[in-house]
Amino acid sequence: MMVKPAGQQLLLPAKSAFIWGTLVLAMLVNMLPWGRLPGAPDWLLMLLVFWTMRQPLQVGLTAAFFFGLTMDVHQTCLLGQHAIGYCVISYLAILMHRRVLWFGYWGQALQIAPLFLLGHVLDVLVRLALGGQFPGLWVLLAPVLETLMWPLLSWLLLLPQMRAPDRDDSRPL
Repeated sequence: MMVKPAGQQLLLPAKSAFIWGTLVLAMLVNMLPWGRLPGAPDWLLMLLVFWTMRQPLQVGLTAAFFFGLTMDVHQTCLLGQHAIGYCVISYLAILMHRRVLWFGYWGQALQIAPLFLLGHVLDVLVRLALGGQFPGLWVLLAPVLETLMWPLLSWLLLLPQMRAPDRDDSRPL
Protein backbone atom coordinates (compact mmCIF):
# COMPACT_ATOMS: atom_id res chain seq x y z
CA MET A 1 0.00 0.00 0.00
CA MET A 2 1.40 3.36 -1.01
CA VAL A 3 0.84 6.37 1.23
CA LYS A 4 -0.29 9.43 -0.73
CA PRO A 5 1.52 12.75 -0.30
CA ALA A 6 -0.41 15.42 1.60
CA GLY A 7 -2.93 17.23 -0.56
CA GLN A 8 -2.97 14.64 -3.33
CA GLN A 9 -6.43 13.40 -4.30
CA LEU A 10 -7.41 9.78 -3.81
CA LEU A 11 -8.26 8.22 -7.18
CA LEU A 12 -10.85 5.61 -8.02
CA PRO A 13 -9.62 2.44 -9.74
CA ALA A 14 -9.07 2.77 -13.49
CA LYS A 15 -11.41 0.74 -15.64
CA SER A 16 -9.72 -1.72 -18.00
CA ALA A 17 -11.92 -0.67 -20.92
CA PHE A 18 -10.80 2.94 -20.49
CA ILE A 19 -7.12 1.98 -20.29
CA TRP A 20 -7.16 -0.20 -23.40
CA GLY A 21 -9.45 2.19 -25.26
CA THR A 22 -7.02 5.07 -24.76
CA LEU A 23 -4.11 2.91 -25.88
CA VAL A 24 -5.93 1.86 -29.05
CA LEU A 25 -6.92 5.48 -29.71
CA ALA A 26 -3.28 6.57 -29.30
CA MET A 27 -2.20 3.87 -31.74
CA LEU A 28 -4.77 5.09 -34.26
CA VAL A 29 -3.58 8.69 -33.85
CA ASN A 30 -0.01 7.49 -34.50
CA MET A 31 -1.26 5.83 -37.68
CA LEU A 32 -2.51 9.12 -39.12
CA PRO A 33 -0.33 10.55 -41.92
CA TRP A 34 1.38 13.19 -39.74
CA GLY A 35 2.46 10.43 -37.31
CA ARG A 36 5.39 9.61 -39.60
CA LEU A 37 6.90 13.10 -39.48
CA PRO A 38 10.19 13.22 -37.53
CA GLY A 39 9.03 15.90 -35.08
CA ALA A 40 5.57 14.43 -34.41
CA PRO A 41 4.98 13.21 -30.85
CA ASP A 42 4.56 9.50 -30.36
CA TRP A 43 1.16 9.34 -28.66
CA LEU A 44 1.36 5.60 -28.11
CA LEU A 45 4.71 5.96 -26.34
CA MET A 46 3.26 8.64 -24.05
CA LEU A 47 0.24 6.54 -23.13
CA LEU A 48 2.31 3.40 -22.66
CA VAL A 49 4.53 5.30 -20.22
CA PHE A 50 1.50 6.75 -18.44
CA TRP A 51 -0.40 3.48 -18.03
CA THR A 52 2.73 1.45 -17.32
CA MET A 53 3.49 3.78 -14.43
CA ARG A 54 -0.11 4.02 -13.18
CA GLN A 55 -1.22 0.41 -13.79
CA PRO A 56 1.91 -1.77 -14.10
CA LEU A 57 -0.06 -4.98 -13.55
CA GLN A 58 -2.46 -4.29 -16.42
CA VAL A 59 -0.18 -2.60 -18.94
CA GLY A 60 3.37 -3.86 -19.08
CA LEU A 61 6.02 -5.22 -21.37
CA THR A 62 3.68 -7.57 -23.22
CA ALA A 63 1.36 -4.72 -24.20
CA ALA A 64 4.36 -2.57 -25.19
CA PHE A 65 5.73 -5.39 -27.36
CA PHE A 66 2.47 -6.05 -29.20
CA PHE A 67 1.69 -2.36 -29.73
CA GLY A 68 5.26 -1.93 -30.98
CA LEU A 69 4.86 -4.78 -33.46
CA THR A 70 1.61 -3.23 -34.67
CA MET A 71 3.37 0.09 -35.28
CA ASP A 72 6.21 -1.73 -37.07
CA VAL A 73 3.78 -3.44 -39.43
CA HIS A 74 1.87 -0.22 -40.05
CA GLN A 75 4.98 1.86 -40.78
CA THR A 76 6.59 -0.98 -42.79
CA CYS A 77 9.84 -0.73 -40.90
CA LEU A 78 12.01 -3.44 -39.40
CA LEU A 79 9.85 -5.85 -37.44
CA GLY A 80 10.74 -5.12 -33.83
CA GLN A 81 12.06 -1.57 -34.23
CA HIS A 82 9.22 0.05 -32.29
CA ALA A 83 8.67 -3.06 -30.18
CA ILE A 84 12.14 -2.97 -28.66
CA GLY A 85 11.93 0.77 -28.03
CA TYR A 86 8.51 0.52 -26.39
CA CYS A 87 9.64 -2.45 -24.26
CA VAL A 88 12.80 -0.68 -23.02
CA ILE A 89 10.87 2.49 -22.18
CA SER A 90 8.07 0.53 -20.48
CA TYR A 91 10.61 -1.40 -18.42
CA LEU A 92 12.27 1.83 -17.29
CA ALA A 93 8.86 3.35 -16.52
CA ILE A 94 8.04 0.34 -14.32
CA LEU A 95 11.38 0.76 -12.53
CA MET A 96 10.75 4.39 -11.70
CA HIS A 97 6.97 4.47 -11.29
CA ARG A 98 6.95 4.62 -7.48
CA ARG A 99 9.27 7.62 -7.41
CA VAL A 100 7.70 9.56 -10.27
CA LEU A 101 4.15 9.39 -8.92
CA TRP A 102 5.15 11.43 -5.85
CA PHE A 103 5.76 14.50 -8.03
CA GLY A 104 3.21 16.91 -9.46
CA TYR A 105 2.47 16.95 -13.17
CA TRP A 106 5.41 19.20 -14.12
CA GLY A 107 7.79 17.29 -11.84
CA GLN A 108 6.67 14.08 -13.50
CA ALA A 109 7.26 15.62 -16.91
CA LEU A 110 10.86 16.43 -15.99
CA GLN A 111 11.39 12.90 -14.67
CA ILE A 112 9.85 11.33 -17.79
CA ALA A 113 11.63 13.55 -20.36
CA PRO A 114 14.74 11.31 -20.52
CA LEU A 115 12.50 8.33 -21.27
CA PHE A 116 10.90 10.12 -24.19
CA LEU A 117 14.32 11.18 -25.50
CA LEU A 118 15.68 7.64 -25.11
CA GLY A 119 12.67 6.21 -26.97
CA HIS A 120 13.32 8.40 -30.01
CA VAL A 121 17.10 7.88 -29.84
CA LEU A 122 16.60 4.09 -29.85
CA ASP A 123 14.30 4.41 -32.85
CA VAL A 124 16.87 6.47 -34.77
CA LEU A 125 19.78 4.19 -33.79
CA VAL A 126 18.00 1.08 -35.02
CA ARG A 127 17.09 2.89 -38.24
CA LEU A 128 20.70 4.03 -38.76
CA ALA A 129 22.12 0.59 -37.94
CA LEU A 130 20.08 -0.84 -40.79
CA GLY A 131 21.32 1.69 -43.31
CA GLY A 132 18.50 4.21 -43.04
CA GLN A 133 18.92 7.95 -43.26
CA PHE A 134 19.19 10.30 -40.31
CA PRO A 135 15.82 12.08 -40.03
CA GLY A 136 17.46 15.36 -39.04
CA LEU A 137 17.39 17.36 -35.87
CA TRP A 138 13.61 17.56 -36.12
CA VAL A 139 13.55 14.24 -34.31
CA LEU A 140 14.53 16.12 -31.12
CA LEU A 141 11.31 18.12 -31.29
CA ALA A 142 9.16 15.08 -30.49
CA PRO A 143 10.50 14.41 -26.95
CA VAL A 144 10.22 18.12 -26.15
CA LEU A 145 6.58 18.20 -27.28
CA GLU A 146 5.83 15.00 -25.38
CA THR A 147 7.35 16.44 -22.20
CA LEU A 148 5.36 19.65 -22.56
CA MET A 149 2.12 17.73 -23.18
CA TRP A 150 2.62 15.37 -20.21
CA PRO A 151 0.83 17.52 -17.57
CA LEU A 152 -2.27 18.02 -19.73
CA LEU A 153 -2.31 14.38 -20.84
CA SER A 154 -1.97 13.16 -17.24
CA TRP A 155 -4.74 15.44 -16.05
CA LEU A 156 -7.09 14.33 -18.85
CA LEU A 157 -6.41 10.62 -18.30
CA LEU A 158 -6.94 10.93 -14.55
CA LEU A 159 -10.24 12.86 -14.82
CA PRO A 160 -12.44 9.72 -14.96
CA GLN A 161 -10.74 8.39 -11.82
CA MET A 162 -11.09 11.50 -9.68
CA ARG A 163 -13.57 11.44 -6.82
CA ALA A 164 -16.46 13.84 -6.65
CA PRO A 165 -15.39 17.16 -5.07
CA ASP A 166 -18.37 17.23 -2.72
CA ARG A 167 -17.90 14.62 -0.04
CA ASP A 168 -20.94 12.47 0.71
CA ASP A 169 -20.73 10.33 3.83
CA SER A 170 -23.14 7.76 2.39
CA ARG A 171 -20.72 6.92 -0.47
CA PRO A 172 -17.95 4.42 0.29
CA LEU A 173 -15.36 6.40 -1.69
